[in-house]
Amino acid sequence: MPDTRRWRPPFALDLRRVLAPLRRGRGDPTVHWDAPGRVWLTANTPDGPGTLGLRRLADGEVEAVAWGAGSAVLLDGVPALLGANDDDTGFVAHHPLIADARHRRPGLRLPSTGRVWDSLVPAVLEQKVTGIEAHRSWRELCRWFGEPAPGPGPALLRVPPTPAAIRSIPDWKWHQAGVDLKRRTALVAAAGVAHRLERAASLRGAEGRELLRKVHGIGVWTSAEIAQRAWGDPDAVSFGDFHIPAIVGYALVGRALDDQGMAEVLAPYAPHRQRAVRYLEAAGVTRPRFGPRMPIRDYRAL
Repeated sequence: MPDTRRWRPPFALDLRRVLAPLRRGRGDPTVHWDAPGRVWLTANTPDGPGTLGLRRLADGEVEAVAWGAGSAVLLDGVPALLGANDDDTGFVAHHPLIADARHRRPGLRLPSTGRVWDSLVPAVLEQKVTGIEAHRSWRELCRWFGEPAPGPGPALLRVPPTPAAIRSIPDWKWHQAGVDLKRRTALVAAAGVAHRLERAASLRGAEGRELLRKVHGIGVWTSAEIAQRAWGDPDAVSFGDFHIPAIVGYALVGRALDDQGMAEVLAPYAPHRQRAVRYLEAAGVTRPRFGPRMPIRDYRAL
């Protein structure tokens, strides 16, 4: 039998927009939105795998239903997952575009899963490759090495691979999934100390990101991507990203920026620099469609 709870958020909540950063591409087998408006998520928890179903009821409450050994952990984490721990005290929208985005999207909050590992794997897969490549690798690793999701969710729903599963993957399967040596080495190294890395979600902030970077192959960009999801870090900007400096630059100063330029432009927003970026992303700001694109590589053909 599933475990069920209801929770009434004491703030405006845009359920899908809050959870959007957790979805790695439209075919993500760990996050699924169905037609009736339910969001399905899977996770590895300290108690084991679990599936969480969320939907917003007409009276404003959120109905949470969970299955599997990790169901209690997932239900306890629903408020934080939906932004209850997100505190924007001191945030000032210095630019009219960000101010307008904040006004139009009062339900946008930063999610916090409380779990490092499930965010770490897809973040490492997204290093220095296109989203298409990374999302394909994520789908295949989940399909081959993740467990079927507990409960009656969509048929293709899978739990992310555990650290033990990642360490068990043979070289030829990494190759088949399109994951190069550098990324697979980082994942295997992280899997070996995964239990220690979970402490980063308790440390939070710069200290938590620093702990993640102790793993060879996890740098500033990857630690920020993990921090944004694992503990809703409002200041963890993805420096080193192929797109974000240009998005921030064109939105706020009308031209492309490098990382240093983006750091200067976002400096007034500290310690909420990532929050400012999220408002720009939620507003649909994109970089102009010209210039070279990152080539899509298929490592399986090498």
